[in-house]
Amino acid sequence: MKKVILVFAFTFLACAGAFAQRFGYVDSDYILKHMPEYVSAQKQLSALSDQWQKEVDNRFQEIDRMYKAYQADQVLMSADMKKRREDEVVTKEKAAKDFQRQKFGPDGELETKSSAVMKPIQDRVAKAVQAVAEDQNLDMIFDKNSEVIMLYANPRYDKSADVITRLGLKPGVFAK
Repeated sequence: MKKVILVFAFTFLACAGAFAQRFGYVDSDYILKHMPEYVSAQKQLSALSDQWQKEVDNRFQEIDRMYKAYQADQVLMSADMKKRREDEVVTKEKAAKDFQRQKFGPDGELETKSSAVMKPIQDRVAKAVQAVAEDQNLDMIFDKNSEVIMLYANPRYDKSADVITRLGLKPGVFAK
């Protein structure tokens, strides 16, 4: 009888061990703040965005000035002149909106540039996360900042510092 209980207990423990999974999580924002190339890329993209936004603002200010001038002068204009000036304003406005969409739209230059600059950084972080998971025999690593809701996370499972170290950077330079 003792043999049966011992066999059953060992079988149960072996099965329980087989189903045990090891988890960890990382804080991608914390990791990225430690990466000089990410900080540099963010500054570069922000400067580019600011430059293009100024151009967009200037174009719409010019359109506003043209429209106000048209309103002030329309009393003195013939129907043909009114039509021509209205067309100028509409054409300029369409061009400004097209420029804005070209720079900031979903497939715009800012999105394309951002993807091109960030992809190597994301790939590098992904490789470091994978290496940490393999080194520490983790089955899954979650990102604390992603769509997965993490209501509680024990700090001992936070692998962010390990990923930063794997990237060759020094953890603790930036505060969480």
